[in-house]
Amino acid sequence: MAAPAAVAEARTHDAALDRIKTIVGPKGWIDGTDAMRPYTEDWRGLYKGAARLVVKPATTGEVAGVVSVCHEFGIPIVPQGGNTSLCGGSTPGDDGAAIILSLARMHRVRDLDPANYTMTVEAGCVLAEVQNRAADADRYFPLSLAAEGSCMIGGNLSTNAGGTNVLKYGNARELVLGLEVVLPDGRIWNGLRGLRKDNTGYDLKQLFLGAEGTLGIITAAVLKLFPKPTDVRSAFCAVPDIASAVTLLGRARAESGDAVETFEFMPRLVVDLVLKHFPDTHDPIQTRYDQYVLLELVSTASGESDLAAKLEAILESAFEDGLVLDAAISQSEAQRQDFWKLRENASEAQKLEGASIKHDISVPVSRIAEFYAAAHDKVMVVDQTVRLVAFGHVGDGNLHYNLQAPEGSDGKAFLAQWERFNRVVHDTVVQMGGSISAEHGIGRLKREELAHYKDGVSLDLMRTVKAAIDPKGILNPGKVL
Repeated sequence: MAAPAAVAEARTHDAALDRIKTIVGPKGWIDGTDAMRPYTEDWRGLYKGAARLVVKPATTGEVAGVVSVCHEFGIPIVPQGGNTSLCGGSTPGDDGAAIILSLARMHRVRDLDPANYTMTVEAGCVLAEVQNRAADADRYFPLSLAAEGSCMIGGNLSTNAGGTNVLKYGNARELVLGLEVVLPDGRIWNGLRGLRKDNTGYDLKQLFLGAEGTLGIITAAVLKLFPKPTDVRSAFCAVPDIASAVTLLGRARAESGDAVETFEFMPRLVVDLVLKHFPDTHDPIQTRYDQYVLLELVSTASGESDLAAKLEAILESAFEDGLVLDAAISQSEAQRQDFWKLRENASEAQKLEGASIKHDISVPVSRIAEFYAAAHDKVMVVDQTVRLVAFGHVGDGNLHYNLQAPEGSDGKAFLAQWERFNRVVHDTVVQMGGSISAEHGIGRLKREELAHYKDGVSLDLMRTVKAAIDPKGILNPGKVL
């Protein structure tokens, strides 16, 4: 029989949940294990948690009301957008103590100011829709990643998402001018300013960008817009090695007037896995090579662009100098999208192929080739049968240094080596002045790794900030720290 105190606590929490349901109305909550499963499990299948309730507020006021109740009763909250986290950052723990607060119903574009090059959007706006609304106004929002059809802008900002255009436009935090945030006690901080110059004290928005919902719940943001590209030219290039790719990047930036928007590296194995698992994909180059890059130049100039001539000149010079072995230049938007299918389906192809161990790392661009060789040698010492699937945003120093289980092997046995692989890869990253998390965040997956590698002063500062803003520890517990 349950103790009287436990029964009383359960009844109190039931009453709190009833208050929350009243705040969001009948369309604003979901219960039942089966109905909540899409929210309690991550898309990779690594984390399968439990929750008391999924709450879906429709306004910032409703978010604040829900958080106020949770603060009063000490109920943990897991904020969630599109639930596309690769680190378990948006899934609850196993104890079932938390509620999930989904921002999916908050999907309004509150304002679009073309003259100020800004757009104010709510956290539940799907990234692709943000891009489309900007384009409709003859503007450009450059944040772009494979999950853009389902991920939501609140989650993108909470994780400081990267993607394929960081080289030219920066990470998510560099695309934000203002935020609206619900704090852990239910207060609303209104920092929705569309100003590019504002030196009135601390830049508070930076506390919440990349904090993974542990300090506050982002409910809206003022985003930076840019001139809409008038011309985009793409080339799928075979290169001798990753060192040649880095040299090609520098040359392309210099000779194009820094018009390089995307520079993505892919080994042959990535191409083969995508071709294997996605029948509608095609090999752009008939001859097989070991390494490739997807290079893209963009222009926003009005009138006729000379971008095609620039790209051809860059590739011709690179071919003569041995930096490029072969290349296919897109002749249509359809062909350009065919190139992109090989890159954007890389992660999903790995998932379909079987067990893999993923590392989202960054090092200075100048040390990419050195890291690639050193980490490979150390990984082979752990297991010579592993398949190296290292691809990604070489232009900004970010590699998805993933390790695929040998074909036909025991996936569970391979994943049991996760910590050994982590140690050799992450040790090499840190030795080269890099980061163990370039764009995916920490979440649940890398908490111990962060504690292992982050210096003590940084960890103390982070804990101090967390304790000051969320003293009850109710926002996304078990994540980051």
